[in-house]
Amino acid sequence: MANQEDIQKITLVDENGDEALYEVLFTFHSEEYSKDYILLVPEGVEDDEEVDIQAYIFNPDENGDATEEDLIQIEDDKEWDMVEEVLNTFLEDDANFE
Repeated sequence: MANQEDIQKITLVDENGDEALYEVLFTFHSEEYSKDYILLVPEGVEDDEEVDIQAYIFNPDENGDATEEDLIQIEDDKEWDMVEEVLNTFLEDDANFE
């Protein structure tokens, strides 16, 4: 796993106004949809802990950074399927967790 200093974090605010800190699992670009995606996990989870991974469309700035306001919900089922396929490929590759 990456060094703690290398892990990017973002704070999300839910519908109740509660804040939660998330770590960026990874980002990727889809040529098919011409969009960038970001996948997030709650901060501080153990490698073997089961968690809900948050996935969003995002519009990074020229430095590749984004804020919560840059995150867009994925509403298309086919787009969700594509994101899940990329996530599953990522999770199956043990090299991502060294």
